[in-house]
Amino acid sequence: MELVEKIILPNHLTVEVRDKSRLIAADTMKVELYISMKVDLDPSYFIKHEHYNMVKKVFGPQIVFEHTMERAFVKNSEKEATFQTLLESFKKDTLPYLSKPAFPRSFALSRYWDIEKNRYKYQSFFQDCDS
Repeated sequence: MELVEKIILPNHLTVEVRDKSRLIAADTMKVELYISMKVDLDPSYFIKHEHYNMVKKVFGPQIVFEHTMERAFVKNSEKEATFQTLLESFKKDTLPYLSKPAFPRSFALSRYWDIEKNRYKYQSFFQDCDS
């Protein structure tokens, strides 16, 4: 997974762009653009300190935003152009949203609401609390 680019956003977050492309057959590839960005948790993002503690218990002091864009069955000779098209699309469509000052808070709250709505998925983190 090759690091292609690091983009520092106006909200001080850093987007890492990686190439996860791989061969499918001798003459075709799956072209995959993988985006990740670490967001530090801050208690001020949450209404209650317990919500911050819950998210921190499940995800740790940083939560990671991940996004993947892919195209399958691309001719080997078209790999670079396809990857660049995916990257340009990401920069045009998604980067403005990630750059907003409110994004870190919104993303942290989305992780909290995921925990609340899907307790079964995170039950191993809270088994000691239910006794």
